[in-house]
Amino acid sequence: MAEAYIIDTVRTYRGVGKMGKGAISQVHPEHLSAGVLAALRDRNNLDTAEVDDVIWGVSGAMGLQGGDIGRNAALDAGYDVRAGGVTLNRFCGSSITTTNFAAGMIMAGMHDLVISGGMDMMSYVNYYGRKMHEAGLGGGGMGTGNPRLQAVHPQSNQGVCADAIAAMEGITRSELEELGVESQRRADVAIKEGRFDKSTIVVKDDDGNVLLDHEEYPRPDTTKEGLAELKPAFEMFFNMPSEKDGPTFKQLIQKKYTDLEFEPIHHVGISSGVVDGAAGILLASKEYAEKHGMKPRARIVAMAEIGDDPTLMLNAPVPAAKKVLAKAGLSKDDIDVWEVNEAFAVVTEKFIRDLDLDRAKVNPNGGSIALGHPIAATGAILVGTALDELERTGGRYGLITMCAAGGMAPAIIIERV
Repeated sequence: MAEAYIIDTVRTYRGVGKMGKGAISQVHPEHLSAGVLAALRDRNNLDTAEVDDVIWGVSGAMGLQGGDIGRNAALDAGYDVRAGGVTLNRFCGSSITTTNFAAGMIMAGMHDLVISGGMDMMSYVNYYGRKMHEAGLGGGGMGTGNPRLQAVHPQSNQGVCADAIAAMEGITRSELEELGVESQRRADVAIKEGRFDKSTIVVKDDDGNVLLDHEEYPRPDTTKEGLAELKPAFEMFFNMPSEKDGPTFKQLIQKKYTDLEFEPIHHVGISSGVVDGAAGILLASKEYAEKHGMKPRARIVAMAEIGDDPTLMLNAPVPAAKKVLAKAGLSKDDIDVWEVNEAFAVVTEKFIRDLDLDRAKVNPNGGSIALGHPIAATGAILVGTALDELERTGGRYGLITMCAAGGMAPAIIIERV
């Protein structure tokens, strides 16, 4: 089997995901993605006619984000028309999956030069979804709208799922707030020390004016006392019907877990931030890299995808990590950097507890609680963040995983070259 190498990673700074308020909320989704693709081309002197495919992830596939952004972004970036492009959706896990697909094509010997990544403009997704809801066309969200499926696998609101898992695991709000404060602290240190500078790019408009040149979401002044005063963010969903005359979101979980009693605890300080952003990864075969003088930064060691309970929805990262470790023939002690998306604090806290990990190695530069979660971009961001950290510290292996709607998780292990 051929080897697949990461040559470069690029990501935008993340803007607050509120239409008209975030610095990049008015940028077209294809243009935001094109900025990443252009940076990968320019930084690596790519002949874009030789790019076999751009495999791009988008979770909020609606309206301006509903087409084949992988193809259109490449054209917008000025790529040769011979560079293909496709768009995939595994919700939050989209751009780990696109990276796995890209690496798999190279390892199979079918491709030599592939770009993976993803994008979500959460400001636009929320705006467009609200307009759809107002028009009586549905919100375009995760809900299946399939009564037969919901009868077998009830799928609730993710925030409600997070609260249910916390109750099942006996994890308190106070413990989750400790994780939230630490995420902000670590992100602040990383930003001040320039740990993200190698891979981040500014976002510009069509005229070349800089729209965003810093992370817009972090709140480094966050304190445990301040978080303790916040109201739960998902309380409104507990007694809200999931559909007209249907069960509430809490009752959807209790249909399967009949004896479970739980209350809302997650709030904005211990949940991932709503932001806009894009990220990309350039991968190549060993032969292509050597022929074109490219210096690989990391090798793809192993990849995995797994499904778990769709009702609790957020618990797949642990089995995904175990699966990818087994495929790689590695143990948890071999991993120097773990990146697990902070979709909700309970996801990361449970991950650390279940695998009995050294907390210093998990999200060492903060996570989505502090920096934000541009859904389909986050996986590629985490791969790049793990690689940057391996290079900074001299570590060897990084494992990246994250929960995805529907009860799934992709995972990947990379080795610093």
